[in-house]
Amino acid sequence: MLKLISNAGLVLALTFGGAVAPASFAQAQDVQFRIGPDGVRIYDRDRYDPYRDDYRRGCSPREAQMAARDSGLRRPEVVRVTRRSVTVQGWTRYGPDRIVFANRRGCPEIG
Repeated sequence: MLKLISNAGLVLALTFGGAVAPASFAQAQDVQFRIGPDGVRIYDRDRYDPYRDDYRRGCSPREAQMAARDSGLRRPEVVRVTRRSVTVQGWTRYGPDRIVFANRRGCPEIG
C-alpha cells in the first residue's frame, strides 16, 4: 500500500513538475544570475546598461582616468579628447607623465 502511494505521488510530481517547468523557463529567459566578487546578483537584460557594448561608443574621460590610475598615474587629469584619442596627464614617482588612450571601447593604451 505504501509503495502504491509513493508511486502515485511520484507520478503526480513528475506530471505537474513537467507542466510547470516549461512555463517557469519561459518567464526566466530575460534574467541571469551573475556570480562575482560582490556576490550573486540578478541581471536583467532588458534594462538599460550604459556599460553594455550596444550603448558604449568610445572611451569616456572618466574611463580614461580610471585606466590611467590603474596604470600607475597619480592625480590623473584628462587634458585632451579627440575623435581618435583621449590624453591623460598625471604624476609618477619620477615626475609628470602622460598616457594616450584610443577613443574606442575598453580604452586601449596607444602611447
